[in-house]
Amino acid sequence: MGNNGGLAIGQLRIALAQINPTLGDLTGNSELICEYAAKASAAGANVLLFPEMVMTGYPVEDLALRQTFRSASKAAVLDVADRLEDQGFGEILTVIGYLDGSAEQKPQNAVSLVYRGEVVATYVKHHLPNYGVFDEFRNFVAGDRSLVVRFHGVDIGIAICEDIWVDDGPVAELKARTPGLVLVPNGSPFERAKEDVRQQLVRKRAKDIGAPLAYVNMTGAQDDLVFDGDSIVATANGDIVARAPQFFDGLMVVDLDLRLRTSTPDVVITDVPLLAYEKITHGIAHPMSDLSQTWQALVIGLRDYVEKNKFKSVILGLSGGIDSALVATIAADAIGAERVFGVGLPSRYSSDHSLTDAAELAKNLGVNYRVIEIEPMVSTFLSQLGLTGLAEENVQARVRGTTLMGLSNQEGHLVLATGNKSELAVGYSTMYGDAVGGYAPIKDLFKSEVWALSKWRNDQAIKNGQTPPIPVNSISKEPSAELRPGQKDTDSLPEYLILDQILHIYIDQDLGLAGVLAAGFDLELATKVIRMVDAAEYKRRQYPPGTKISKRAFGKDRRLPITSAWREHN
Repeated sequence: MGNNGGLAIGQLRIALAQINPTLGDLTGNSELICEYAAKASAAGANVLLFPEMVMTGYPVEDLALRQTFRSASKAAVLDVADRLEDQGFGEILTVIGYLDGSAEQKPQNAVSLVYRGEVVATYVKHHLPNYGVFDEFRNFVAGDRSLVVRFHGVDIGIAICEDIWVDDGPVAELKARTPGLVLVPNGSPFERAKEDVRQQLVRKRAKDIGAPLAYVNMTGAQDDLVFDGDSIVATANGDIVARAPQFFDGLMVVDLDLRLRTSTPDVVITDVPLLAYEKITHGIAHPMSDLSQTWQALVIGLRDYVEKNKFKSVILGLSGGIDSALVATIAADAIGAERVFGVGLPSRYSSDHSLTDAAELAKNLGVNYRVIEIEPMVSTFLSQLGLTGLAEENVQARVRGTTLMGLSNQEGHLVLATGNKSELAVGYSTMYGDAVGGYAPIKDLFKSEVWALSKWRNDQAIKNGQTPPIPVNSISKEPSAELRPGQKDTDSLPEYLILDQILHIYIDQDLGLAGVLAAGFDLELATKVIRMVDAAEYKRRQYPPGTKISKRAFGKDRRLPITSAWREHN
């Protein structure tokens, strides 16, 4: 124990468990908690901090309404407390997030502090948000009051995720109560460029409260959300002293010099400070590039969807185009090429390069590949119904979709949809055709971003001495659905680089027609694109789930009424 300007100073070794729980798997998550408690013990940690709702996985959505699940979650925490004591880890103050709430209460986002086999303190919120629309600001509901416990003489405050996103509530209370340390368990989903916002927030809150702040975030994916870790520890001055790498599971251990007996705690666990010990050197992970983050998010999003839902393999149509090429490459990186099954589905309008580009991609990746001619099926269909024009074009897409779904049923694959955000935005897809599938890895990626990410992935392969997976022709050729002779996407749409700029303003920034016109776009073009977007909501509602990487992902963050007479006007 030291002294700093008249203030007593002690030490604590904090372990932040940046891990990937599985939603609903209380047994597996309990094992994960015990596994990391063993690692924390081996590292000499005094405090072990787990992510928000680590016991249940996160977000639980309407599963939170089931009293049986809430009771099981609470019981699992008590069971783990006993196990940690029996396994010799009871001296570590362990912070475990879980779902609380009795039959008479609303579901509660809670953490229990476990020590020597007992729950010595619990912090709960009034309400667990249902993230049908995920927004860390709108869904904030503060707990009854803050919680401060004294452990080895250090007064430790607890805040859960959204608590630190607003100035009032627990942040204001903790500031007034002057703890010596603040612990913040999180389930904060990945969004592009969010790590800068997260770091600034942690630094600001540490300075606001006047105490070091340890922020742990989970990894892995749940449905369409991806969690990127990026756990951070900041001093009372807001300086970052430790930062975990994004997207990787692991234990980050940090030694902190902390002021002793700074507050009036709610619970005194032990008032005896630790003897001074030799501190370890902390690391600060370098931030990943935007495209590297995006790639990791898409790979992990698909991997966890496949693995946690126990699919053995995935299947997709390989058209020779850029979208299916990128999805196949993501899948190969996510679960291994041997578990990816590509199918060429040529019609009489398919070009030679469609098949050769698809075959080259399959060879480069090492994925399974076969060709199934759809012309006999299409001809039979058309001869029975006499369809022409657009209806005929859509039959081709629907035969492809039916073929993939049939193979899925027969062989047990998960079908991957290959549509991108630009296509979804303007309705450039065929329902029950190219829109079929169980998961859509690139549905939150604009077409221009598909090209950029494909080039980046090829560049990474070259840097690593590997064969670039995506054929150059797939990247460079003009996009086409190949449903009629000489068809190009630009027959129906503006150039993608122009379209994506308009979509970014209208969808991601939500600035309306006025915002598009202010950016210099033509009124006729802007009006056409906006009306296409608004009219396609019914298609988006029926599209498979897919990895969310932006603030305005379809289905998670942005939902328009399907039936609406509203039109944007100049």
